Amino acid sequence: MATTSQPLRGKTTCKKLFWAVFPHACFIVSLVIYAFLGALMFSHIEGTRKVTVSKEYRKFLQKLTNLARNFSDNVTENEEMFGDDIRELFNAADPVWFIKPEERWNFFGSLFFCCTVFTTVGYGNTYPVTRIGKYLCMLYALFGIPLMFLVLTDMGDILATVLSKSYNEFRELQSKLLASKLCSGSTCSKRNELKSRTQSKIVINEPLTIMELLRNQSGVKGGPVKYRNVELFEMLIARENENTQPARNKSMERWSSCPELAREKTVSRVIKNFDKIGKQLEKLDVPIVLMVLVIFVYISCAAAILPNWEKNMDFQEAFYFCFITLTTIGFGDTKLEHPKFFLFFSLYIMIGMEIVFIAFKLGQDRLIVLYKKVISFCAEKNMPSKKIYPK
Repeated sequence: MATTSQPLRGKTTCKKLFWAVFPHACFIVSLVIYAFLGALMFSHIEGTRKVTVSKEYRKFLQKLTNLARNFSDNVTENEEMFGDDIRELFNAADPVWFIKPEERWNFFGSLFFCCTVFTTVGYGNTYPVTRIGKYLCMLYALFGIPLMFLVLTDMGDILATVLSKSYNEFRELQSKLLASKLCSGSTCSKRNELKSRTQSKIVINEPLTIMELLRNQSGVKGGPVKYRNVELFEMLIARENENTQPARNKSMERWSSCPELAREKTVSRVIKNFDKIGKQLEKLDVPIVLMVLVIFVYISCAAAILPNWEKNMDFQEAFYFCFITLTTIGFGDTKLEHPKFFLFFSLYIMIGMEIVFIAFKLGQDRLIVLYKKVISFCAEKNMPSKKIYPK
């Protein structure tokens, strides 16, 4: 029986673990599928568009040739004016004129664009040009942004539990170390002896059953005991035990024989797991300084790795780029030359955005507490003092 029960317990634990992990995996897989579908859609629409030479582009080329002729005629006189004119001309130019659609909107480039859409980063260097692409971009963001925030909330629960547990364990270890330093050997031994003495004196009496109580009462009276009442109670208790045990067995047989009830039970568990999303994030209470330190270390690690394939970046530029990305500001002033490598960095962005989101949530809670204290302090100051009149 023991050998058969062990694999059954293993199967039940595996099932419980699977259904516990299922909501988290469901959100992440759905976001990945959504990103891949968007990449296929935008690469087909924007990558295969026909490049037409517009009137604005022809005017730009005409102005550029005129400026080049004027500069070649008078090199020394018009050097400063040429610099200002050429700067104004290129600032007014559309970046789409200098981009090949099949290179910018390949699968990896489109996937990078989709990640910038539903993460709300929006660097601005890649954007749809066609009218259908613009409409689909709005529709894609309408469903992708809530899905991304749902994944962030779900991952926030996991990070919140990890952070709270590690912080609580650190505090316990710190308190133990402080207690060991404060407590000397003789005093600690005396305290342990006193604790052992007090614990040895304490005797926990378990509650008596009905049978023992009746027998004790019959022994105390010492007179003639009515055994019929005792036998009657014994029969009632035995019958009650017989009725309760089969009920449990029947319920177990019912669950095992009817798979529909078992499915309903698992479905209810999964729904409960979905309902718990975001609860651990609300309970998180760690110092804001700790979160700032975690963000600094997290961004510093990425800033040390990113210049290995982005040669135009140093550590400071990469740190600035990672901060702008994780806070979803996305100015677009720092561009990436290799978005393929950056896609492997997408998991880093999601976890980093969640850490920043947790830090912002804690900062928001601290600000609310501060505002409450300031308002209560101002209210107490403005309250009129009670005057005591003589009787």
